[in-house]
Amino acid sequence: MNGILTSGLTDTWEAAEGVAGLRTLFVNVAFVGHSATGYILVDTGLGNFAGSILQTSREWFGRPPAAIVLTHGHFDHVGNLKELMEEWPEVPVYAHPLELPYLTGLQDYPPADPAVGGGLMATVSPLYPHRGLHLGEGVHPLPEDGSVPGAKGWTWVHTPGHSPGHISLFRPADKVLISGDAVITVKQESAFAVITQHKELHGPPAYFTTDWVEAEKSVRKLALLDPQMVIPGHGLPMAAPELSAQFAHLCKTFKELSVPSQGKFV
Repeated sequence: MNGILTSGLTDTWEAAEGVAGLRTLFVNVAFVGHSATGYILVDTGLGNFAGSILQTSREWFGRPPAAIVLTHGHFDHVGNLKELMEEWPEVPVYAHPLELPYLTGLQDYPPADPAVGGGLMATVSPLYPHRGLHLGEGVHPLPEDGSVPGAKGWTWVHTPGHSPGHISLFRPADKVLISGDAVITVKQESAFAVITQHKELHGPPAYFTTDWVEAEKSVRKLALLDPQMVIPGHGLPMAAPELSAQFAHLCKTFKELSVPSQGKFV
């Protein structure tokens, strides 16, 4: 598989050695690993795409993943989680400890904030689900040492702001970054940008981001890793040198361009 293959509401793509992805309407899931040695699934995308994820897993790997790792628990990143857990009951699910209350029925996320503006996706955001999941003991905390279960050579990085327990995944050997929503490559508030997939590095989707101070710190933390390839939760993969230049610009202009001028979390 090379490049981006479009198929209706889903695209598949290969971004780096052992890193491929599937776009579920406007959200990406990532497959990390190889058919011979095993793989993990990062996030589960927008709901009603469990069949696409299962089919892709069978075609590419011929087996279930060693683990499902969640960057965070917002509805568009866990939309197929319950179905996949039923299909793969032996596959463990991992998330940051601070994200577990939203995945075990203890807490709901704040409702999305349409006041941030920026386009149709923000305007209709009050319709997006914000209730937590009730996975109980089906989800586990990530190891404290930063290792990623089932993905040798990868580490997880705490990148809060968009949610308290948001993480990104990083492979130091070749500086590949799976950023979740800490940084994305599309202006997610704009339906036009989402449809066209115009590629440009941005901070997290504004309508669900609750702590902009932490969000900026997370962007700077990721920039210091000097990633050479980013696979975002929204948008197309982006590689250096374009990525490096855009990270520098994002860090320099974060408050002006990423933080909304209004909203209940500003």
